[in-house]
Amino acid sequence: MINTEDIIKIANYFSIIAHTPGRLRVRVNPKIKNESGNISLQDIEDLPNRIDGIKSIKIKKIIGSVTILYEPNVFSPELWEDLINNNNLEEISILINKLAKEVA
Repeated sequence: MINTEDIIKIANYFSIIAHTPGRLRVRVNPKIKNESGNISLQDIEDLPNRIDGIKSIKIKKIIGSVTILYEPNVFSPELWEDLINNNNLEEISILINKLAKEVA
Protein backbone atom coordinates (compact mmCIF):
# COMPACT_ATOMS: atom_id res chain seq x y z
CA MET A 1 0.00 0.00 0.00
CA ILE A 2 1.24 3.47 -0.89
CA ASN A 3 1.33 6.32 1.64
CA THR A 4 1.74 10.10 1.48
CA GLU A 5 5.52 9.93 1.88
CA ASP A 6 5.72 7.45 -1.01
CA ILE A 7 3.68 9.79 -3.23
CA ILE A 8 6.04 12.66 -2.48
CA LYS A 9 9.07 10.43 -3.07
CA ILE A 10 7.92 9.15 -6.49
CA ALA A 11 6.83 12.65 -7.59
CA ASN A 12 10.53 13.61 -7.51
CA TYR A 13 10.96 11.41 -10.60
CA PHE A 14 8.27 13.24 -12.59
CA SER A 15 8.61 16.14 -14.99
CA ILE A 16 5.60 17.85 -16.51
CA ILE A 17 4.87 17.19 -20.19
CA ALA A 18 1.46 18.87 -20.33
CA HIS A 19 -0.86 20.29 -17.70
CA THR A 20 -4.34 21.70 -18.02
CA PRO A 21 -6.70 21.96 -15.05
CA GLY A 22 -8.00 18.44 -14.45
CA ARG A 23 -5.36 16.64 -16.54
CA LEU A 24 -1.68 16.23 -15.80
CA ARG A 25 0.74 14.29 -17.97
CA VAL A 26 4.24 13.65 -16.67
CA ARG A 27 7.39 11.97 -17.90
CA VAL A 28 8.85 9.44 -15.47
CA ASN A 29 12.61 9.26 -15.00
CA PRO A 30 13.76 5.62 -15.44
CA LYS A 31 15.77 5.94 -12.19
CA ILE A 32 12.46 5.54 -10.34
CA LYS A 33 13.02 1.78 -10.60
CA ASN A 34 15.88 2.13 -8.10
CA GLU A 35 13.68 4.03 -5.63
CA SER A 36 10.26 2.46 -5.83
CA GLY A 37 11.01 -0.32 -3.33
CA ASN A 38 7.70 -1.75 -2.15
CA ILE A 39 5.56 0.49 -4.40
CA SER A 40 3.99 -1.38 -7.30
CA LEU A 41 2.40 -0.04 -10.47
CA GLN A 42 -0.87 -1.41 -9.12
CA ASP A 43 -0.45 0.71 -5.97
CA ILE A 44 -0.09 3.83 -8.12
CA GLU A 45 -2.97 2.93 -10.44
CA ASP A 46 -5.14 2.26 -7.36
CA LEU A 47 -4.71 5.79 -5.95
CA PRO A 48 -8.07 7.00 -7.36
CA ASN A 49 -9.73 4.40 -5.11
CA ARG A 50 -7.82 5.71 -2.11
CA ILE A 51 -7.79 9.51 -2.52
CA ASP A 52 -10.81 11.70 -3.23
CA GLY A 53 -10.27 14.12 -6.09
CA ILE A 54 -8.15 11.80 -8.23
CA LYS A 55 -10.31 10.38 -11.01
CA SER A 56 -7.87 8.08 -12.80
CA ILE A 57 -4.20 7.31 -13.34
CA LYS A 58 -2.93 5.77 -16.56
CA ILE A 59 0.64 4.51 -16.77
CA LYS A 60 2.30 4.04 -20.15
CA LYS A 61 5.40 1.99 -19.38
CA ILE A 62 6.67 1.88 -22.96
CA ILE A 63 6.98 5.67 -23.26
CA GLY A 64 7.55 6.32 -19.56
CA SER A 65 4.62 8.61 -18.90
CA VAL A 66 1.76 8.90 -16.44
CA THR A 67 -1.53 10.71 -17.04
CA ILE A 68 -3.52 11.81 -13.99
CA LEU A 69 -7.10 12.99 -14.28
CA TYR A 70 -8.16 14.94 -11.22
CA GLU A 71 -10.77 17.32 -9.82
CA PRO A 72 -9.22 20.81 -10.11
CA ASN A 73 -11.56 22.14 -7.43
CA VAL A 74 -10.07 19.59 -4.99
CA PHE A 75 -6.43 19.60 -6.14
CA SER A 76 -5.46 22.95 -7.64
CA PRO A 77 -3.15 22.82 -10.66
CA GLU A 78 -0.57 24.74 -8.62
CA LEU A 79 -0.60 22.00 -5.99
CA TRP A 80 0.44 19.38 -8.59
CA GLU A 81 3.22 21.63 -9.83
CA ASP A 82 4.39 22.21 -6.26
CA LEU A 83 4.42 18.45 -5.65
CA ILE A 84 6.56 17.80 -8.72
CA ASN A 85 8.84 20.74 -7.92
CA ASN A 86 9.19 19.63 -4.28
CA ASN A 87 7.53 22.79 -2.85
CA ASN A 88 4.96 23.18 -0.04
CA LEU A 89 5.20 19.48 0.81
CA GLU A 90 3.75 19.86 4.30
CA GLU A 91 0.60 21.50 2.89
CA ILE A 92 0.34 18.77 0.25
CA SER A 93 0.76 16.01 2.85
CA ILE A 94 -2.01 17.48 5.00
CA LEU A 95 -4.37 17.69 2.01
CA ILE A 96 -3.64 14.14 0.82
CA ASN A 97 -4.14 12.74 4.32
CA LYS A 98 -7.40 14.67 4.64
CA LEU A 99 -8.68 13.29 1.31
CA ALA A 100 -7.55 9.70 1.90
CA LYS A 101 -10.46 7.28 1.81
CA GLU A 102 -10.96 4.55 4.32
CA VAL A 103 -10.39 1.32 2.43
CA ALA A 104 -11.15 -1.99 4.04
